[in-house]
Amino acid sequence: MLNIIGLGYIGLPTALIFAARGIEVVGTDYNETLISKLKKGELTFEEKGLAELFNEAQQKGIEFTTDYLKTNMYIITVPTPYDKVTKKIDPAYLIAAVNSILEVCENDSIIIIESTVSPGTIDKFIRPIISEFINQTNQTIHLVHAPERIIPGDMVHELANNSRTIGADSYEVGEKVAQLYQNITSGEIVITDIKTAEMTKVVENTYRAINIAFANELAKIADYDDMDVYEIIRISNMHPRVNILSPGPGVGGHCIPVDPWFLVGDYPLLTPLIKEALDINESMPAFVLKKVSQIMKEKNLNDFTKVGLYGLTYKANVDDVRESPTLQILELQEKFLAHPLKTYDPWVKEQVAVNQYFDFAEFLNGVELVVIMVKHDHIKESLEHLKGKIIFDTQNTIPASDDYILYKL
Repeated sequence: MLNIIGLGYIGLPTALIFAARGIEVVGTDYNETLISKLKKGELTFEEKGLAELFNEAQQKGIEFTTDYLKTNMYIITVPTPYDKVTKKIDPAYLIAAVNSILEVCENDSIIIIESTVSPGTIDKFIRPIISEFINQTNQTIHLVHAPERIIPGDMVHELANNSRTIGADSYEVGEKVAQLYQNITSGEIVITDIKTAEMTKVVENTYRAINIAFANELAKIADYDDMDVYEIIRISNMHPRVNILSPGPGVGGHCIPVDPWFLVGDYPLLTPLIKEALDINESMPAFVLKKVSQIMKEKNLNDFTKVGLYGLTYKANVDDVRESPTLQILELQEKFLAHPLKTYDPWVKEQVAVNQYFDFAEFLNGVELVVIMVKHDHIKESLEHLKGKIIFDTQNTIPASDDYILYKL
């Protein structure tokens, strides 16, 4: 039996796909409300293909509980936040999960950590706990790091197709875990040591963060000298060895805005490039606010109640608001005691912002300047509602038209 610990954006799809593939799975989470919903057959977030996967897993007998199960195979997918001052990882959730597993696990158990961690985290915080347990009980416990590699919006497909990295202390244990993951993915599975596995996951996210920062810096240069950054990037990317990502109003989620800080926190003197890139990305919400102010001045728009932010999630067509650039903008406003701008997001059904609307027409009523923060399909399909509006498109979402006045990042 496989006990998966943590049933959030990573853990739930992971538990479901293992169960759907015929593995006996019990999903564990301390959140009683979440477990109650799952037991009733209710998903806790929206994701393409997740409902179908949930049905398959239920038919195969997946169970959900707040208890840790006595077994010999565990996967941990709990959050790994970071301290915003020191930039170092906070392993508290991970440590708590491991301690709870050790209270019930069988001898010769394998504990697989999927949560993203900084290189050396397992050696520094987890291995001492395991070593003490082994000394006290004379049992054998194996540690493995198999970092998750999926993205909201395409989780089910990526779980089934992405390559995976297995970091283990011995090839034999690594091979056993690889065989487990071969049940769910057609991608290549690589076995390496634990610290290398930790590092590669953080490096993957850091590479993307730096690329996005370069695009964001290009956007600022283009704005300063009246150039089209999207045309510049489009033409540059025609070169076979160039692949510049798109600029945007900020970077959200967990992977790109958080994970690279692990390297800055642990290696502050060795990461000036990474730190500068992350600072550039974090500056974008303020840059967007500045541009909003400039557009308002240019169009003689003096009333902030006539400005609306479209999109609260951190990316298109998901309901995930973690580290959302829109929420970052609202936080910036709050620091200066400004009245919060109107917000709307078709994917966000719960109140996450003060001046949030749940009806698109009500949101647009009285709004003259719409700031597109997220390129949801919904806004692309609703262009007729933007007629006569001033649009500031921070995501290069909609085409130019005589129906509205369009500004781009």
